[in-house]
Amino acid sequence: MLWSVATFGVYLAAMVAIGLWAYKRTVSQSDFVLGGRQLNSWVAGLSANASDFSGWLLLGLPGAIYVSGLGEAWIAVGLACGFAGSWILLAPRLRVYTERVTDARSGGDSDSLTLSSFLENRFNDPTRLLRGVSAVLIIVFYFFYVASGLVAMAALFDQVFGLSPGPAIAIGVGIVVLYTVLGGFLAVSYTDVVQAAMMWIALLVVPAMAVTALGGFAGLTEGVSDKSDGLLSAVGGTALDAELGQWVGTDTLGWVVIVSGLAWGFGYFGQPHILSRYMGIRSVRDIPKAATISVAWAVTAMALAVLVGFIGIAYFDTPLENSEQVFPLLIEALTHPLVAGLLLAAILAAVMSTADSQLLVAASALTEDGYRAFVDRDADPKRLLWISRVTVVAVALGAAAIALWGDQSVMDLVGYAWAGFGAGFGPILVLSVFWKRMSWSGALAGMIAGGTTAIVWDVLDANLFGTGLYAMVPAVVLSVAAVFVFNGLARVTPQMESDFDRVEAEIRGTGSAPGEAARV
Repeated sequence: MLWSVATFGVYLAAMVAIGLWAYKRTVSQSDFVLGGRQLNSWVAGLSANASDFSGWLLLGLPGAIYVSGLGEAWIAVGLACGFAGSWILLAPRLRVYTERVTDARSGGDSDSLTLSSFLENRFNDPTRLLRGVSAVLIIVFYFFYVASGLVAMAALFDQVFGLSPGPAIAIGVGIVVLYTVLGGFLAVSYTDVVQAAMMWIALLVVPAMAVTALGGFAGLTEGVSDKSDGLLSAVGGTALDAELGQWVGTDTLGWVVIVSGLAWGFGYFGQPHILSRYMGIRSVRDIPKAATISVAWAVTAMALAVLVGFIGIAYFDTPLENSEQVFPLLIEALTHPLVAGLLLAAILAAVMSTADSQLLVAASALTEDGYRAFVDRDADPKRLLWISRVTVVAVALGAAAIALWGDQSVMDLVGYAWAGFGAGFGPILVLSVFWKRMSWSGALAGMIAGGTTAIVWDVLDANLFGTGLYAMVPAVVLSVAAVFVFNGLARVTPQMESDFDRVEAEIRGTGSAPGEAARV
């Protein structure tokens, strides 16, 4: 424990040091929210990874594989495709459009700092409903998303130090809030680079040691097959029975489960904490390199996380009570306490790297899309900066309450928030940068339909439909349908058309456009 305390202490001190370094470079609201749009390819790419892959990567995914085998990997396949697609299709246009779109209130380039402000300016929304509704969705879903990270953090501190959830969450929230409040987007992005490296190294080292201990990949495969042949099937057919303490046969995965897993990939098109990295990169020309770095990291990390789940099946003779602890338990079983402390710190890094980004986006929504948009448009920049810092604390406290008094797993909380963002923002953002004739009424209808469906689907499905389909699928379908049904209720202004053409010309000038935009 002393080794772990020392290691965690050094890691947390390093994060705060980066926050202090970024504090001197954060002098405006633009710096706090988007770092002045100065991220290079490496920082943008790795920061997007660390912001995305939270405790789900090191706890949730290995745990899911441990319980049901290869059939759970469809989520990873969907995520890999979605991540690559969002970098190719959305990143270049979002980077240019958020900076160049005309300000709906004052004219001139808006330099939109949030997705909510971009949507209002992109569609020249006279009602301001787009900005208000989108900000509400962001705040609501981030309470649950940040809470998922805090649940994972509490589990880690319990595993390592035997701490109860209250003190564990208090410590974790305190450190995350400290460096986020100090340095804003720059602190979050640069700590993400360190955290992404820690996560990937941990995912490489532990499987290498474990596979060696098991006698190579042949020993690993044999160990898994001995528990159940169905664990290696891509269509499932096996699950861990906690009461019997063994893996038993189940029905093979149907199209619903496979489609639901692949549907996770669409979520990338609507996650504000990831999309902010696209908005904050210094140039469109840096995006191809950032995308290569980011996607390569994501694919290899998920493959290694899947491998960890299988290693847990083969390595432990007695089934684990908590499958999401398979990675921490392997670390403790295989390594010296000093090395274990370093590797366990990587799990904490995974949790913190996502929580800090989400806190920052939620605080920006409250400040930029709440206070500045509807209370005091001409607020002093320094006042806005400090209001943002205070709102980071407020959102963190709300998420901590959900984590302490809620009763859901990391995977459940992530799945709920992921569907909400993916369906609430994904379709309208993709259409907004590719469809010239889209109006604010279509965007608002799509946002409400997608977000609402994601919220209520699980209840409706459990009580009426019984399909077991992931909420992302019906929510995205209804969102797209709502956009086209209600799009004609508002008109497209000459300024909107001019902005669209101007952005298209700039994108083509950089050679980063993936295809022709719709000219409907």
